[in-house]
Amino acid sequence: MATEVSGRGTDLSAGSPRWGERAILAFLLVCAAVSVLTTIGIVLVLFTEASGFFRNNESVTLTGFLTGTTWQPFGGAQGEYGVLELVNGTLLVTAIAMIVAVPLGLATAAYLSEYAPGRVRRSLKPTLEVLAGVPTVVLGYFALTFITPVLRATIGEIWTVSIFNHLSGGIVVGIMIVPTIASLSEDAMSAVPRALREGAYGLGATKRRVVTRIVMPSALSGIVASIILGLGRAIGETMIVALAVGNLPNLTFNPLDQGQTMTAYIVQAVQGEAPRGSLTYQSIFAVGALLFVMTLVINVAATWFVRRFREEY
Repeated sequence: MATEVSGRGTDLSAGSPRWGERAILAFLLVCAAVSVLTTIGIVLVLFTEASGFFRNNESVTLTGFLTGTTWQPFGGAQGEYGVLELVNGTLLVTAIAMIVAVPLGLATAAYLSEYAPGRVRRSLKPTLEVLAGVPTVVLGYFALTFITPVLRATIGEIWTVSIFNHLSGGIVVGIMIVPTIASLSEDAMSAVPRALREGAYGLGATKRRVVTRIVMPSALSGIVASIILGLGRAIGETMIVALAVGNLPNLTFNPLDQGQTMTAYIVQAVQGEAPRGSLTYQSIFAVGALLFVMTLVINVAATWFVRRFREEY
């Protein structure tokens, strides 16, 4: 009996992988290749069309595109393509969103990680993550029909608040990315070893000091990664800013004015106002390529920071 069992074990270990395992491995390889090839295809199409935008019109140069302060793309060959107005709107909305999201997200993460009882944490965190699944078009109408009227009712007597404005869009974009920052930051804080907390308590530290002086610094890389991920989402948000901020390019630092972001312009142009193959149509890809580069730089910076300051326990 011992000999038979030993022989069977030897046969199984020496045998080649079954065809089912090979099929699964081949399927997984195809899935990985499709994702990589799709990304490469998107990048090639994006930058090919963007380069055509500069080749087909001698009056449009890369320097003028990046530094020009007037964006009037619907004038045909006579249009002006200075993208700074769109970049200004994008960055202004993003800055407002981060001002809203970072304090709320970190405070929520600290509460869930350090203060909330187990029952509250188990019910509150899934509820918070459900907020991340709300369609952005719903949030856009929420900004337009609720946040903007509230702003006009509260501060409208002091400052002029446009129906479409950067502030309402930025506030709701900030609300949208709170779950991202809170969830990832809470995971990073929860990963800090309990021994560090107990050592601080043993030295007489209060709960607040443990959270601010021990837990958060120890989870810094994860917290920063969550913030930068939220920043990338805010820059690339489309429907909220298209509905709440408006479609009027405006180089302004006043958050109560109407403006237009890069993604909102893409939405406007693809609605039929730009004939396919026209210079205006190709400007969509130029704006998209610039947006791609901006988000790529943010992601690369986030990766470097996480690797540089990661704490391993």
